[in-house]
Amino acid sequence: MISYRSLFFAAAIGGAVSSVQAQSITPPAAPTPTPTSAAAPAAAQVSEKPKADSQPAQGARSDKPTSAGKSVARKKHAAKGAKSAAVPVDSEAKLDSIYNLRWPVKGPDPLPGSILPGKRIVAYYGNPLSKRMGVLGEYDPEQMLSMLDAEVKAWTLADPSTPVQPALHLIAVVAQGGAGTDGKYRARMPDELIERVASWAAKRNALVFLDLQVGKSTLAEELPRLEKFLSRPNFHLGIDPEFSMKDGGLPGKKIGTYDADDVNYASRYLQDLVTRYKLTPKVLVVHRFTRKGVTNTKNIKLDARVQIVMDMDGFGPPRLKRSTFRSWIKAEPVQFVGWKQFYKPRNDSPRTTIAEILKLNPRPLYIQYQ
Repeated sequence: MISYRSLFFAAAIGGAVSSVQAQSITPPAAPTPTPTSAAAPAAAQVSEKPKADSQPAQGARSDKPTSAGKSVARKKHAAKGAKSAAVPVDSEAKLDSIYNLRWPVKGPDPLPGSILPGKRIVAYYGNPLSKRMGVLGEYDPEQMLSMLDAEVKAWTLADPSTPVQPALHLIAVVAQGGAGTDGKYRARMPDELIERVASWAAKRNALVFLDLQVGKSTLAEELPRLEKFLSRPNFHLGIDPEFSMKDGGLPGKKIGTYDADDVNYASRYLQDLVTRYKLTPKVLVVHRFTRKGVTNTKNIKLDARVQIVMDMDGFGPPRLKRSTFRSWIKAEPVQFVGWKQFYKPRNDSPRTTIAEILKLNPRPLYIQYQ
């Protein structure tokens, strides 16, 4: 079973983006969408605060999705995964015993100021211009930050030995169903939107991650324009292979891929920033939920200036998520590991508990909520 993340903005986001002169967004001629919430004014206030690590159904700002739809590729992949036979419990234990021998990874000693492994990052993911892409945009800022506080507290109580570092994970380059004026199938978010999220993060001394869904663009094209942000000490990077169409196809119609060479490119870019700007080490998050999501992982090179997290991006009940984690994260060690939590019950039902996540080996040190 895999994760589901909305690929395209609803009509409302188109107006918001054009007002800040971002690239225009072309909704796809997609299959019939699955609505996620009811219509309400954009400025509606949240009425109830959800409990930590529980579905925030009562507190969500609501907006009626229009043309945004599920990724066709995701739907097909999810349907195939749902029909797959479960691995017997004894086989799961046997695989875990084999893969446990591959951990911990032999890597460079952490430099002073490194976040990992001394802390656990708990991040809220999404885009403020869309209520469909994650919790970062689904709630009013103060409500969203209050929810993040509750998650930080929950993780601190569950694992007092590992301090929690809050973070906001912004999709700064968003894959699109339409080609756009340059044919790249992606929309670049404007600087002022990034600054807005940075101002929210400053209220909690939180990190900011900029996530890239490059479409038919490349990391080499997208990273330089974000240097002004990534050169700040509290800014870090996320890259999403699902929407990297380097092997052809269109975002949402086909699941994309990165190779170790792409991960190494992103890492080298960050390494250079750390050296030139005399920064503490950066964190690079790489999403993954399929075998081809990241190829040749054994060729990923480690450097103390950049700490690489392979983030398990699947959805479903706990056993299926553990299977995804085991197959594509644990079986192919890189450095550190992450885990995605979905608030929507249609994605995680039931949601994997914090206690269950803490039983995993290796223990996830990056937790993302969508």
